[in-house]
Amino acid sequence: MGDPPRRPRSLFLAGLAAAYLAAFASLYVQIPGLYGRDGILPARKVLRLSGKGLWEQLRDFPTLLWLSPRLGLDTELGMELLCLLGILASFGALLFEPLRDSLLFALLRMLYLSLYQVGQVFLYFQWDSLLLEAGFLAVLVAPLRLLKWRSTAWRPHDSVTFWLVRWLLFRLMFASGVVKLTSRCPTWWGLTALTYHYETQCIPTPAAWFAHQLPVWFQKFSVVATYVIEIAIPLLFFAPIRRLRLFAFYSQVLLQVLIILTGNYNFFNMLTIVLAFSLLDEEHVGRWLGRSKRRHASTWPPSLRSFLAALLELSTYGLLLYWSIQSFGLEINWEKRLLDSKVAFTYHEFTTWLRAVTLPLVGLGFLSLSWETLSALYRCACVRGCFWKLWATLQWAVFATATVGMFAVSLVPFTYIDYESNGKLWPGIHQMFNAVERFQVVNSYGLFRRMTGVGGRPEVVLEGSYDKQTWTEIEFMYKPGNVSRAPPVVAPHQPRLDWQMWFAALAPHSSSPWFTSFVHRLLQGKADVIRLVQVDEAQYPFSARPPVYIRAHLYKYWFTGSAEGSQGPAPWWRRQHLQEFFPTVSLGDPALESLLSQHGLKDRPSLQRGADALLPWLLRSLRQLVRPFSGPAVLWSLYLVAATVCLLRALGRRPRGGAPPARHKGPRRGEPTDRGGGERNGQVRRKEAKEAEEKGEGRARGAADGHGGTKKKK
Repeated sequence: MGDPPRRPRSLFLAGLAAAYLAAFASLYVQIPGLYGRDGILPARKVLRLSGKGLWEQLRDFPTLLWLSPRLGLDTELGMELLCLLGILASFGALLFEPLRDSLLFALLRMLYLSLYQVGQVFLYFQWDSLLLEAGFLAVLVAPLRLLKWRSTAWRPHDSVTFWLVRWLLFRLMFASGVVKLTSRCPTWWGLTALTYHYETQCIPTPAAWFAHQLPVWFQKFSVVATYVIEIAIPLLFFAPIRRLRLFAFYSQVLLQVLIILTGNYNFFNMLTIVLAFSLLDEEHVGRWLGRSKRRHASTWPPSLRSFLAALLELSTYGLLLYWSIQSFGLEINWEKRLLDSKVAFTYHEFTTWLRAVTLPLVGLGFLSLSWETLSALYRCACVRGCFWKLWATLQWAVFATATVGMFAVSLVPFTYIDYESNGKLWPGIHQMFNAVERFQVVNSYGLFRRMTGVGGRPEVVLEGSYDKQTWTEIEFMYKPGNVSRAPPVVAPHQPRLDWQMWFAALAPHSSSPWFTSFVHRLLQGKADVIRLVQVDEAQYPFSARPPVYIRAHLYKYWFTGSAEGSQGPAPWWRRQHLQEFFPTVSLGDPALESLLSQHGLKDRPSLQRGADALLPWLLRSLRQLVRPFSGPAVLWSLYLVAATVCLLRALGRRPRGGAPPARHKGPRRGEPTDRGGGERNGQVRRKEAKEAEEKGEGRARGAADGHGGTKKKK
């Protein structure tokens, strides 16, 4: 049955801690401007006091922020405290493996769920839901070390809970591929989506400009590759042959890396790669780390099992290639030296196929889960000692039941891709889903459903003035504005205001009520909101005095072409004015006051903060220290500190004197022969020592080791 995937699980938990760190730290620097009492959407308006008790409040609206008044904190400071606790816990889990514990991941999830509940529109992204679901799975997957006196590196049932991570990855990728076709978006059906995507995504990177210049035939082929990676290859997640699973893993990583290079999607792509670690096995990760067990040389002729596995693997690759060619009409045009492609099926054919495969895919997942469950039961039976065998079986029963329950509940959001299949589910499953829905345990996914900005990227440009005659554009740090400014690289930080500005441009301002509050805060000159626009006050044109008037216009933006030239710095963008987006307003303007009242955003007297106790004073002092720094600077500083600590720790483990690693050395004097994890037995070690002596190296190394041992004894 193979070695248990301890290393893939460890990679998953460490990667999830890194994603949590990005999420908490990125949100922390934006809390005052987004949710403070002078922010765009004050969080205190979400948590309104009622006559209910604490436990009733937590049941109806699960957030730890209900405890803020008991600590002498308002809602804003409560959010900052939760973020800081999340940063501290995730940073510790990233650095120290013993802290990657089930209890710590339960804490991280409670903290982020508490923030999500009051985050309103700025936290309602699919990757926030994905992080919450992956965080819940980590509670089941992570070992329980902190409360156990006898901790084991791997429990027999752990492969069962770890399977849920693979199932989550399958749901994410398969649904993301399917919704592109069920949406009937003409660009996805015409394979031209990527000819628009690079310039119309929320915050492109500089590499997106270069990707946009690629020929159309290559862009269309890239869409075909996206379909193959997202719809066809996820079926291999459950393949019994490890090389097929590894092929699926590297395919998913390739897609995510390309997205990272061309777009700023915060921690989403990193989190997806972290989920893909569930496709790896112990042997493969061991090769990455240089700790793989030696395998015997392959024999000829191969065994029947190896021959059939190789035949099945080659057949799978051939079938995948044949399906791709037939479904997308792939054909080499030798005259034009390009690859032609087109969708070779209709919408009706696709929906018929989807209806036919949705429930069988559920069956495939159930078969895969059943195999993992029975394998885990077999490992429980192999545990030595009657008591420990019984204890392992009891744990297996508990965690297998939890895993089957999670799998059943996840079928509701998964079958949203075909509502007829969703209606065939057992009603009890729907009731279970409704009972846990508010806790964000499972969610539905479907990224890049439709391609926006086909006729040009819509962009809202804010302008301020003191006299209604001279208008000055308000430049944001990240979103496009100045046509000569290069697109930024900000991932894994997510500037949530810039993201919502992108959504706001897709519809009238009435569809984004927060925009009115944003304009109101700029007219008031609220420093916390201004820092969301520009951290450096020198870059904000109204830092000395707030503007008297503000208006917003809608533009269309396009990337410049590679052949376009201009005097001075080469522009990255070209733009065209379309229409007014938000009328000219000023403080006290009846139109502005009416909009604020209509959306329930008018300022109301809030409770004054009393004399600072120790905890509020500490939180405000820390905020003052972080205030001058941008989100990416804070995030990458934390990551660099973590990387430095890990590097120093690795260097500290190296033997002195430049000696080779311990796993290549013979045993030191006074140490047992099998030390080093048993990867090499005593015979292999003696053989290596003998070969070294024959080359004249063993005697010198032995003398050096002898002197080192003498010094240690002294």
